[in-house]
Amino acid sequence: MATAPSAKLTPLLKDELDIVIPTIRNLDFLEMWRPFFEQYHLIIVQDGDPSKKIRVPDGFDCQLYNRNDVNRILGPKASCISFKDSACRCFGYLVSKKKYIFTIDDDCFVAKDPSGKEINALEQHIKNLLTPSTTHFFNTLYDPYREGADFVRGYPFSLREGAPTAVSHGLWLNIPDYDAPTQLVKPLERNTRYVDAVMTVPKGTLFPMCGMNLAFDRELIGPAMYFGLMGDGQPIGRYDDMWAGWCMKVICDHLGLGVKTGLPYIWHSKASNPFVNLKKEYKGIFWQEKAIPFFQSVSLPKECSSVEKCYLALAGEVKSKLGEVDPYFIKLADAMVTWIEAWNMVNSPGEKPAMTSLPNATSKK
Repeated sequence: MATAPSAKLTPLLKDELDIVIPTIRNLDFLEMWRPFFEQYHLIIVQDGDPSKKIRVPDGFDCQLYNRNDVNRILGPKASCISFKDSACRCFGYLVSKKKYIFTIDDDCFVAKDPSGKEINALEQHIKNLLTPSTTHFFNTLYDPYREGADFVRGYPFSLREGAPTAVSHGLWLNIPDYDAPTQLVKPLERNTRYVDAVMTVPKGTLFPMCGMNLAFDRELIGPAMYFGLMGDGQPIGRYDDMWAGWCMKVICDHLGLGVKTGLPYIWHSKASNPFVNLKKEYKGIFWQEKAIPFFQSVSLPKECSSVEKCYLALAGEVKSKLGEVDPYFIKLADAMVTWIEAWNMVNSPGEKPAMTSLPNATSKK
């Protein structure tokens, strides 16, 4: 007698998480992710020519937004959303109605752990977000909330409750996330090291955040996850996630929130052109030597008790301090303010953004 097929298990946070994907191409890469993504809702942010048709494999519950949608939904405030740059992904954060966001690039595939088992990156991100961070005191066994780990001898009991985790930053096997000069001198280098560890980025410490394998609690830190003005018409690119990471970390430190990095890994399949990257990055390579000391020293007022208030205060500091470095930062600071205005407008009660239909995607009820 044939046995009935077993029902699919309901994945973690199925109705509380959106997957945001920026793209300029057909999303065939989703086939490899189908076992892990199929039951979640996807937000696809199409960059570039809005008349181009993007093909999405059947069976995914998804919404697609292109530049026409961005302009229609945000009106004049659409100026804060980058064009011809993956920074456009933050529009997906803006229109999501879910508590959690996972964002991934379309050249990232399912990685395998050293045993050969496929890694469910989304599940690991969720575990990272649902357990506290150790922001104030480093645990030498890394994440003490993981199964099989705990706080080591000498760890203060008063700090063992930890802090709420706002961001989970994942890593990559194969093509490492290098800047253009490093790509040029190490064109064949590949990351083959799988480190089975998750750790909290300590309070007061900045880090280079990569947006291609990233999850966050939208309710805790969403308004700070603005990927800046990059790409078309801007003097800089490939610093969108860096900028968001620096701003986010300063605000997390101020509000007592945690950031984790480490697991999960994805397989980064494609190395971008280092010469094209250098053209995008070269001003940023100089500017970061001014920007990072700024973020290391900036102090937010005590009365900044929300992410929005913190972000607006930070925008003011960017304008007054980094505006001296280059006029671009004055424009960027204004865009940061516009972003918060757009966030509040789109996320006001009763607001429901319209989206482009996907004729080649199945919309689940």
